[in-house]
Amino acid sequence: MSKEGKHLFTSESVTEGHPDKVCDQISDAVLDDLINQDPKSRVACETLVTTGLVLIAGEITSVGYCEFQKVVRDTVKEIGYTSAKYGFDYQTCSVISSIHEQSPDIARGVDETEDHEQGAGDQGLMFGYACTETEELMPMPVMLAHKLVRRLSQVRKENILNYLRPDGKSQVTIEYDSDTPRRVEGVVIAAQHNPEVKMSDLREDIKRVVIKEIIPAEMLDKNTKFYINRTGRFEQGGPLADSGLTGRKIIVDTYGGVGSHGGGCFSGKDPTKVDRSGSYMARYIAKNLVSAGIADKLEVQMAYAIGVAQPVSLMVDSFGTAKISEDKIKKLIKAHFDLSPKGMIKTLDLLRPIYKKTACYGHFGRTEKEFTWERVDKADSLKKDAGL
Repeated sequence: MSKEGKHLFTSESVTEGHPDKVCDQISDAVLDDLINQDPKSRVACETLVTTGLVLIAGEITSVGYCEFQKVVRDTVKEIGYTSAKYGFDYQTCSVISSIHEQSPDIARGVDETEDHEQGAGDQGLMFGYACTETEELMPMPVMLAHKLVRRLSQVRKENILNYLRPDGKSQVTIEYDSDTPRRVEGVVIAAQHNPEVKMSDLREDIKRVVIKEIIPAEMLDKNTKFYINRTGRFEQGGPLADSGLTGRKIIVDTYGGVGSHGGGCFSGKDPTKVDRSGSYMARYIAKNLVSAGIADKLEVQMAYAIGVAQPVSLMVDSFGTAKISEDKIKKLIKAHFDLSPKGMIKTLDLLRPIYKKTACYGHFGRTEKEFTWERVDKADSLKKDAGL
């Protein structure tokens, strides 16, 4: 149910230079490279980074050939680790691959044949969510957190703040009155930097060219708190300071802790893996239903069994905001959306090299053309069929 009265809620995000996000981008870069050559590629690629080392592992079956060394180094270079003084750079890091083929036992359940419809690549549960807090139909805390780290990377890459380095994090706390966001209670920024900058200059610069460029002025007041590099220096960052792993930022990737999460990550997985395609479809469903005015806030859960085409369960929770019954909403979903893996892949056009772009700044609430699950092209027909 919706929470009554005033309360605080916090979400975070991280820059593309954060070690975990470095891994997500590498895993999705490998996926993009293979799916570009062979759209039917089956990819489950995991990445680990630490000081001077990138290790990729997993299962890949494809007629394409991935030059892992080149893909990894190009990705690390694009992120911004271009100098040995950062403690990690694309030219000198070691790249080790331990990749083997996908199990034929899995392929038998997933591949489409004359007598077998394409099944889910694994069991699992996944959630989609949408609400009316922002124009993106996303929770406000996570949207602002994403925009802050995107801006942090922008001012670094455009040399607006020439002392910044690739690693960084953000966190935003919103004060709500019931379901309505009223003000920003606090903003946390941690920005990696070179040894020369004065901390007083950095804090003032970040507040001026990052925070105040992103947070709407009407959401800030005299009581808003700013926590910028609160431990002081943040010179060592990236894989030198912390190891990174693919799939360790699943809440950042989704709704910032609002709603539920099925536990599966997205990056490095081809769309036959319902962790990815099912989560994208669930967001597509929830966003269209909210856009249609059927509910102000909606969560959809789907669950799958390996090798089985249709979901084993479908759940809808409107948190008391729906204009029609939740049973009717489920009937609308089944009538308007194909929930089989093949249907989800076709509906959202997922057999394309679009995934590296998803690996930073959230998979949802995006406006780029690749993010087909953000379309609201079903809203009018849903609204009509709902009788609204």
